[in-house]
Amino acid sequence: MQQSFWSLWYFNLPNFVLAVVMYTMLGRAVLGLFVDHDSNNYIWRGFCAITDPFLKAFAAVTPKATAPVVLWLFGFVWLFWLRVLLFVVFYATGALRVGGA
Repeated sequence: MQQSFWSLWYFNLPNFVLAVVMYTMLGRAVLGLFVDHDSNNYIWRGFCAITDPFLKAFAAVTPKATAPVVLWLFGFVWLFWLRVLLFVVFYATGALRVGGA
C-alpha cells in the first residue's frame, strides 16, 4: 500500500524544506561563479535570502578563512547529512516505514 505525502507530513515537510534550502545553496554556489556578490539580480537576492540564515549557522562550525563559495558547498553537504539524520531518527523511532509489505 502506498502512503500519501500528507500521511507522513511530520517527516515530509521538514525533509522538503531542507531539500529546498540544500538545492538553493547549490544553485547559489553555481550562480556565484557568474554574478557579483553584491548584485541586484532578483534571483541572486532570492538565493541569498533563503540560504543566509543557514549559512550563519554553518559559518560557526567552518573555519573563518574559508572562501564564500566553499562555505556554500559545505552548507550543501551539511544539509545533506542533516536530511540523512532526519531519516535515520524517524526510521529508528518507528515513525517511518520504508518498503516492504
